[in-house]
Amino acid sequence: MKKQRVVVKIGSSSLTNDRGEIDEKKLADHVKAVAAIRAEGHEVILVSSGAVAAGFLQLGYPSRPVTIKGKQASAAVGQSLLIQSYIDEFNSYELTPAQVLLTRGDFSDKDRFQNAFATLSELLDRGIIPIINENDTVAVDELTFGDNDMLSALVSGFLHADQLILLTDINGLYDSNPRKNPDAKKYDYLEEITDDMMQGADSTGSKVGTGGMYSKLQAANKALSLGVKVFIGTGEGEAKLTNIISGKGDGTYIVNDSLPPINTGRQWIAFHSEPTGKLFVDKGAEEAILHHGRSLLPAGVYKVSGTFAKGDVVEVHGETSMLGKGQVNTSSDDIRKYILERNKRRHEEKRNRKPATEVIHRDRWVELSDHI
Repeated sequence: MKKQRVVVKIGSSSLTNDRGEIDEKKLADHVKAVAAIRAEGHEVILVSSGAVAAGFLQLGYPSRPVTIKGKQASAAVGQSLLIQSYIDEFNSYELTPAQVLLTRGDFSDKDRFQNAFATLSELLDRGIIPIINENDTVAVDELTFGDNDMLSALVSGFLHADQLILLTDINGLYDSNPRKNPDAKKYDYLEEITDDMMQGADSTGSKVGTGGMYSKLQAANKALSLGVKVFIGTGEGEAKLTNIISGKGDGTYIVNDSLPPINTGRQWIAFHSEPTGKLFVDKGAEEAILHHGRSLLPAGVYKVSGTFAKGDVVEVHGETSMLGKGQVNTSSDDIRKYILERNKRRHEEKRNRKPATEVIHRDRWVELSDHI
């Protein structure tokens, strides 16, 4: 079997008991399965929930808190309990885990994004198992991923994983809720997540977690757009991850080979950057960048909105709609000056004009229909 890089997302319900405490038996089962595929030469990244669920009882809460301060305090207590349990279990297999806590800010800031990629790559090169979780102790709503399903999808694309495994308590996707409809049909293989599936998914999570099937479908869509294969399902025992990787898992495989991987730099542009301005281009430029793989040249820009510097990300709009996003090679002031000078010298011969520098190079461009 080809050696793979696999992201495994473990939710709170897969780690805790009915009281919300860490279930050492469940955790040990996950670790044993990870150790098994590591022994086969695969690389593994864990995205593990459970910090808030592990900590809230220690603070005296009867159930998962709903306030921000309650969640953050619970995460502060629970995160140390969670990682210590992982350390103890992995030590028995002579494997070393590393805790990595991320927020949205680590993705939206380009330098932090690149640093996170470098750190995680170095851990994998050294044979370490990264255990990633959202930094719930400091995160607020506008800085969160929503749940660890989406975080795992972004990480899988970020690290160019071969497969994302979303472990849950239901063995895959059905055409209706199998808990309510005994005749529900299970999907073994899919190429896409349809709008009907999204509308039919239950958006509520477990009593100790935040994600439900709806969030898993959102995550699967995101991973697919990044060229990553997805599995949603369940499993027990040492061989569960081995079975999933080999195509024998108890769940649903979602694969679309027509969606190629997207490199790390363009991922940042597509999903994490905050545009600081807009460029409006003519029909010729629109045709060139959308259908001929060309870079955007100043000659095709007729209007600039906002203020931005070299290296910033901007939206690019055609005659009727937004076309995509790109990282500019020049500032808004310089583009405006070019437009003014161009308008003044329209009577000059084309051969007397200086060659134009690209405004957006095609390697730093992401088309709306492809990934955004």
